[in-house]
Amino acid sequence: MLLPQIDPGFAAKRKSEVGVKLSVLSLKKTAEHGGNDRVGRLERVLRHLEEHGDIGSVDEPGQFFWGLLPVQWGRFPGADSMVFAGGRLDDTVVALGGSGRHIFGAVPNVDPGPAYSHLPPMLDGLASDLEDELLVEAAEQPSADPLDRADRAALTTVRQAVDRLTGPAQNVEFVAKRLLHGTLDGVPVLLGSPVYIALID
Repeated sequence: MLLPQIDPGFAAKRKSEVGVKLSVLSLKKTAEHGGNDRVGRLERVLRHLEEHGDIGSVDEPGQFFWGLLPVQWGRFPGADSMVFAGGRLDDTVVALGGSGRHIFGAVPNVDPGPAYSHLPPMLDGLASDLEDELLVEAAEQPSADPLDRADRAALTTVRQAVDRLTGPAQNVEFVAKRLLHGTLDGVPVLLGSPVYIALID
């Protein structure tokens, strides 16, 4: 999804022809190269992000951030088509979420649901199974700025969602687009939508 923004011509079909002409016989070979290789497209996006310095770390995220950590996976009743994983790296709560249709091997265009790669639908999906009173309490913390209260409620939603994850942890490597970053009661909270997430040993 990012590739057309970075290099609009990359996905266009490129055509090359090789011709050999003999006295009586003529041979023409045509090869088309589409941009359908997922790994090649991913590598092109990552190269662009690295060259332009947009990838930070979990501790100091840029527009995008890289990480390597154990995560647990979760499903939320109000967001069946959302994929969500979370864990902790040192003191930072790290959460990754997006639409299940982007998982390798997913059936395309089957029940696409909301665009969980965007912050508002993701927060709605995460909050669907959380304790409402805790979110209300977070939103009601004294603050002169209503935006600060909204940020606190969003950070609380993410931290609670990660705290509620169960099951075995799996080690993953990822690069993600930063959607939310802040500190809640002295604890850094970071939410991103993965460009890629891969299981590692």
